[in-house]
Parts: sequence; structure tokens; C-alpha cells
Amino acid sequence: MQEGHHHHDNHDHGHDHDHDHDHGHGMSAGGRQALRHRLSHLLTPHSHDAADKVDSAMESSKDGIRALWISLLVLGVTAALQVVIVLLSGSVALLGDTLHNVADALTAVPLGVAFVLGRRVANRRYTYGYGRAEDLAGILIVLTIIASAAFAAYEAIDRLFNPADVTHLPWVAAAGIVGFAGNELVARYRIIVGRRIGSAALVADGLHARTDGFTSLAVLLGAGGVAVGWRWADPAVGLLITVAILFVLKDAAREVYRRLMDAVDPVLVTKAEQTLAGTPGVLGVAALRMRWIGHRLHAETDLLVSDALTVVQAHAIAVDAEHRLLHAVPRLTAATIHTDPDTADTHAAVAHHR
Repeated sequence: MQEGHHHHDNHDHGHDHDHDHDHGHGMSAGGRQALRHRLSHLLTPHSHDAADKVDSAMESSKDGIRALWISLLVLGVTAALQVVIVLLSGSVALLGDTLHNVADALTAVPLGVAFVLGRRVANRRYTYGYGRAEDLAGILIVLTIIASAAFAAYEAIDRLFNPADVTHLPWVAAAGIVGFAGNELVARYRIIVGRRIGSAALVADGLHARTDGFTSLAVLLGAGGVAVGWRWADPAVGLLITVAILFVLKDAAREVYRRLMDAVDPVLVTKAEQTLAGTPGVLGVAALRMRWIGHRLHAETDLLVSDALTVVQAHAIAVDAEHRLLHAVPRLTAATIHTDPDTADTHAAVAHHR
């Protein structure tokens, strides 16, 4: 006997989810009522707190879009202030940093598009939805960080071989502080929101903003060195900042790579296994697979149950296991649960396909 149970996060049938977990065979009035309740689950697509899960996922997308808009506004104001100082000082280094900040603000565009796409309903071609758009945006962000590192290195090396005077040093220093403050504020906000909603791409974008803050500090330190007569200070600090950007690049690339490879925090897997194993009627967890699709977590599992159970009883155990799993694992929005009887190999007919 085999029984499959699938959680659809776009269905909500308004069921009362206080289940009777007594699987005895008595047919008292309460037992008949429980049986009718379980039959209703068997004959209709079932979801535990599905509306809440969908609302939560939609809200997380809204949080991500809100973070991008606020970031774009802050970085836009930062770049505008720097443009004013560039016009006053004529600093080429500050001009480069300003363009860098503008480029960082523009990375919000592909990520914003990804968040909007991720809210589209799944269809027959994209049966898992459009959440992977976030991972594609993450790749673009990593490429942007690589370009930033290359640009910073090029500017620093060019200044070493072609020294240039910097005027209005106090204004340049002030612009460096403004650039650092704006980028660090955006970085912290993006990283906090990204980790809260589970978006690796938004975290990577926050790390990118942090690298731009370091670049702005390079302008400040370089201006200080020039002020004491060290013309080489500006390009030397620029090279050090390039190295720092490469370290941040490593972290951002690792985040995106793990998402593309369907990596999940082992702590979440352990939590899910313990929750499933603790469900009454579950004799063992044969398999458990989890993956991120954008900032939403999906799970698939095979559970061992007694071969003496009816299909209805096995289904009730699957429903209970799903219910517990959705409450135990943060940001889990979908679970597919399959039950197997604890007898001989019931998959012999398909073994040669595996």
C-alpha cells in the first residue's frame, strides 16, 4: 500500500485543523466524525494554514521590494550629494566612486524585477513558479561585484603610473564619509531583510553595497594621504580596497552558488527530520529532500507507516506530519509527503529506473 500527500500553497479549503490523532478502529460517534473528516481530506486537495503561508511568502516579497526601493532612494541621495562635491572639487577619484555608487543603486533593478516575477502564479510550464528569478538576479549581482573589483583595481593601478593632483581635499573627504555612510546603511538594511526573508540575492546585494562603502573610505584615506604629501596614498589604498572587495565577492558568490546547487542549512534538515519522526504513526523517515526556490523553502519526504493502516489512516498521518512540518520549519511554504508501508520493498517495479 502506498499513499501520496501533496501540499499546495495556493489552496485553502477552510478546514478545521485540530485533528484527532487516535487511529483506533472503534466506530463511536466521535470516531465516525473523525473518519468523515479524514475522508474529506482524502477527497479534496488539503492545505494546513495555506493562506497564512501564501500571505507570508507574498509579504516577504513585498519586504524585499520595499528594501530595494528604500535602498535605491538612499543611494540616489548619496550619489547626488557626491555629484555636487565632484563639480566643486574636480576629483576624478571621487567621480569614479560616484559612478560606482550609481552602478550599485542600479543593481536593485534586476533584483526588483526578480521579486515581482517571483510573485507570479505557477503555470503548466513553470510548475514551481518563478522564484528562481532571484537566483538569476544573484548571478548578475555577483558579476557586478566582479566588475566593481576590476574597476577599482584599474583605477588604482592607473593612478600609480599616472599621478594626479586632488584639490578641495576637505570636500573630497566629506564626500568619502557620505558615500561610506550611505552604502553601509543600505548594506545593513539589505542584509537584515535578505536574511529575514531568506533571499540570498538580496544578501549578496547588501554585501555589494558594503564593498562600495569601502571604496568610498578609500577616497577618504587617499585624500588624507595626499594632504600630507603622499601622492601615492590614494592608489595604494585603492589596491587594498580591491583586495577587500575580493573577500566580499567570495562570500556573495558562495551564497548564490549554494542556492543554485539547492543547498540547505543542515540545521533545518535536522529540525525537519526530528519533526517528522516525532509525528504519531510515523515509524521512520526514509528520505527527506529540501530546496530553496527564491526565498521560499520546499520539502519532499517519504515516511514509513504500519502496513496495517487503511489509506485514510495513512493519509491522516501524512496530513499531521505536514501540519507539524509547516509550523516547525521557518519559511517552508510547500511539502510533498509520501507514505510507504513498513514491509518488503514496495518500489521493486521501479527500482531499475533509479
